[in-house]
Amino acid sequence: MNLKQYKDVLVNPLIKENPITLQILGICSALAVTSNLNVTLIMCIALTSVVSLSNLFISIIRNYIPSSVRIIVQMTVIATLVILVDELLKAYDYETSKKLSVFVGLIITNCIVMGRAEAFAMKERPFVSFLDGLGNGIGYSLILIGVAFIRELFGAGTLFGITIFGDWYPTNNLLLLPPSSFIIIGLFIWLIRGYNNDQIEQDEFDLSKHSVSPDLNKRELNV
Repeated sequence: MNLKQYKDVLVNPLIKENPITLQILGICSALAVTSNLNVTLIMCIALTSVVSLSNLFISIIRNYIPSSVRIIVQMTVIATLVILVDELLKAYDYETSKKLSVFVGLIITNCIVMGRAEAFAMKERPFVSFLDGLGNGIGYSLILIGVAFIRELFGAGTLFGITIFGDWYPTNNLLLLPPSSFIIIGLFIWLIRGYNNDQIEQDEFDLSKHSVSPDLNKRELNV
């Protein structure tokens, strides 16, 4: 691979091939951890670490993994990294660990992590696999940070728990509810696809034209 190809592997997942806005992967955590920007950043660091390191380790041993058990080996590597990240978080930031609850542990079920391991790391060399994991992790992080910024700022009037708008701003409970993440992500998808038309999917089939106006030439048969 030349330098441009390395750059594409790292940069494309940020916007052009973002795992959330283009592939619609990993959105479950967007509902649960984006009401507070501090918690969101920890979650982003955790997932980026797991996806990049799992890509690296799986790529290193890819030629020694029997095809029949490759998914089991991938899950074992990913689960080991998730446990390590979870234990480090409990050791150094226990309060945030409690706020994240089971969601760090559920990184193993995140489609981004398993998807990149199977689709990329099993086929490519270690360094470029690490870059692919890093790029997808950062792409995931950009969207979650954007969602958390909007939800916390306009929902609670704070950022990182620090009051921004003051007592005059009423709490917006709609933005503090998890389903609001879907609305914000939908707006991100709309903005990105409005800017980049290449992300708009082609219609799989043509819809027939329909009119609500009556057909005056049609006669009904009286039976």
